[in-house]
Amino acid sequence: METSFTPAKVSHPTVCPVNLSIRDNSEYQKGRSKLVWAIWHFVGAPILKSNALPFPVLKAFILRIFGASIGKGSHIKPGVKVKFPWFLSIGDYCWIGEDVWIDNLANVTIGSHVCVSQGAYLCTGNHDWTAPNLKLFRRPITLEDGSWVGAKATICPNVVVGTCSIVTVGSVALKSIPPYQIWGGNPAKYLRDRVVHEQRPT
Repeated sequence: METSFTPAKVSHPTVCPVNLSIRDNSEYQKGRSKLVWAIWHFVGAPILKSNALPFPVLKAFILRIFGASIGKGSHIKPGVKVKFPWFLSIGDYCWIGEDVWIDNLANVTIGSHVCVSQGAYLCTGNHDWTAPNLKLFRRPITLEDGSWVGAKATICPNVVVGTCSIVTVGSVALKSIPPYQIWGGNPAKYLRDRVVHEQRPT
């Protein structure tokens, strides 16, 4: 027998108290001088995103120049956007797919052998919806070794994707995911464990 859900009655103000004319971006920090930010914004970021320069080695080089830590063998495809490279760390042998957006107002730490597929969005900033002015806050994101973020998936602030875990295509991870699990949906929920077979010698 189905039961209907009735929301609890809450008394609300007669006038909506949201007031976006009073901004509070006190947590927003560029992390570098205005000059460095400007050079990144007008020179570094366009080179990184460019489809006309599809060379992964060049893209890794550009990120390193601007303070990112990029491990050996990591492959960065065209179309990738990075807000602040000095808040980015990528380990060894990672795959960063086309049109990935690393919106890193806070630190984004990507382990080794991590795959971030096409169009994925790593979002480190959000707003306090209980505050009348939607105060900005920022939280880090960590993708541990061997994890995989599927195409068009979104990873939200303060989320850790555990070792060898998967966030499936188009999913939205609102909370941290334990190691060796596969999560999917919006919001992402546990689907099953991930089994990774031992690599046989050729």
